[in-house]
Amino acid sequence: MTVFFEDIVIGETLELGDYTFTSKEIVRFASKYDPQPFHLTEEEAAKTHFKHLCASGWHTASVFMKLFVAKFTALHQQALAEGHTPARYGPSPGFEDLKWIKPVYAGDTLRYSRVVTGKTESRSRPDWGLVHSDMLAHNQDDELVFSFRATVFIERKHKSGEE
Repeated sequence: MTVFFEDIVIGETLELGDYTFTSKEIVRFASKYDPQPFHLTEEEAAKTHFKHLCASGWHTASVFMKLFVAKFTALHQQALAEGHTPARYGPSPGFEDLKWIKPVYAGDTLRYSRVVTGKTESRSRPDWGLVHSDMLAHNQDDELVFSFRATVFIERKHKSGEE
């Protein structure tokens, strides 16, 4: 699959994969990066409005990044295996509107996806375009639990000066 800027369709959804959050992983991540009581023990979480052990929002974001990179690495490898030159993905100039909408509890399985919401030709980098997307995670009950809007540079099929 060779996906250049021109090939990307607004409204297109790309499934990134599923991930189940275990108690052990929630505690391990929180111990290192977000040691708030409701991320560390069921007993302490019971004393809060969460009532149960729940994952750090940063943990849910980290899993998103892991799955996002894995998906695009696999697509890159697939393109090479099919004899295509894959498009290069550049850096992201940033993201906005990060939301942790619902708690992610031990045992929850999240389904992560990317939905393309827009495209902009880059004026400063004419060989590249900007793709705008909603990054989403739904739990096993299909409830939206995590989202943010992201922008990433993607190589254009026709470089400036080429036709």
